[in-house]
This record gives sequence, C-alpha cells and structure tokens, in this order.
Amino acid sequence: MTETATIQLDPHVHTGASYDGHGSVRELLTHCHNGPLDAVAITDHDTTVAAREAVSLQERYDVTVVPGVEVSTADGHVLGIGIRDRPPVGEPLATSVARIRNQGGLAVVPHPFQLSRHGVRKRDLTACDGIEVFNAWSMTGIQNRRAKLFAARNDYPQLGASDAHTPETVGRGCTEVELPDTADELSADAILDALAAGRTRPVGESTSARRYIGKYTRSVGRQVLDRVD
Repeated sequence: MTETATIQLDPHVHTGASYDGHGSVRELLTHCHNGPLDAVAITDHDTTVAAREAVSLQERYDVTVVPGVEVSTADGHVLGIGIRDRPPVGEPLATSVARIRNQGGLAVVPHPFQLSRHGVRKRDLTACDGIEVFNAWSMTGIQNRRAKLFAARNDYPQLGASDAHTPETVGRGCTEVELPDTADELSADAILDALAAGRTRPVGESTSARRYIGKYTRSVGRQVLDRVD
C-alpha cells in the first residue's frame, strides 16, 4: 500500500499587484513561512508579475509557491494554477481554460455563481479542472454550499481558498491535498497532479463581516485614487 501525506495549500491569493490587493510578495511569503501552510498559489488579477517574483524567492521561505493568475474572462473569473504567463483577458471561459491547460496548468473556477464577484454563471460553467467550493469571503456560506453541490454532481475536484487580499488573511481557507509520502521535496508539479486527480478536501473559516466590509471599502478607495492619478 502506498503511504500518503497531507499538505495544506491556499490556491487563491492576491498581493499588491492586484488592483484590490495589499501587501508585498515578501510580506505574503513571511506570513506563510510563519504559519501552517505548506504551499500557496499566487493568483493576482490578470497579472503574473508577483507570482513569478514569489517563485524566485521561495527558497528563502518554508513554503512552496505555485505560480498562477486570476483571469478575467468574458464569462467570469477563472484561476490558472501552475502557469507563469497570463492568458489574454476578455476571452470566453472555454478559450481561457484551453489556454491555461496548454501551459500545463489547471483551470479552477473561483466563487462560482456569485455575479457581484464576477463568478461564472451556472449555464456558462461547462468545463474546468476544479471548483472552489469554500471561499473564505462568503460570509453566509450559501454560495459555498451551492458550489459544493454543483462540484459533487459534476464530479469536479473541490478546493477551498482564502481569496486573501492582505497577507494576514492568507490561509483562512485552504485545500488539504493528499500526496504520495516520499522523501522528495514538495513541488508545484506534485501538487498539480494531486489537484487534477481530486485528492483534495476544502477547509477553513469564513471572514468576519468587519473584514469583508473593510476589504471592499479599501478596494473602492484604491480604484478612485488610480483614476485620479
């Protein structure tokens, strides 16, 4: 019988490279280094700049970095996990999924059905490599439960994530990933293989209403300043 080990991955994390994110790559990695996470995927909005920086710095920290991006498609957001180059913005979801897979990555749909957060509509969600069924920013849990039911009915791997936009909220939601228990160093490729095989369990706690309101207040303020600049 093959022995297995379980690691904790946060597959949906933002830095200050996102229009609504805060904190540097080093601050994020320091938080992960001092916490229970084994791995983190940097998935900024429509840019992989911070993800590539994190990969170059990861040897200094006790965390494995999986590069990625949150792509704005014509049908809603999709995470490209395990890729270093951002696909074009604004294309149909199916096209973006194909581009992510062509880079050797996995296409995971975050916060599905939540239109106010650019979630993919149920009618448009036809093919992907996983569903985010626990998002820490879903305060009531209703949308998380809808996503979990959809993923179970359609046999999609189920992921949990923090959707963190500040370093201190990284890890509030995460995915427990089952890997072969070998002496080899934990790698992004091994994590991707396990995610694709559905060896996952979503875990975490929802963000408080105070943090939720604060996040969107800061986001609106930053967008206003960007327009003024």
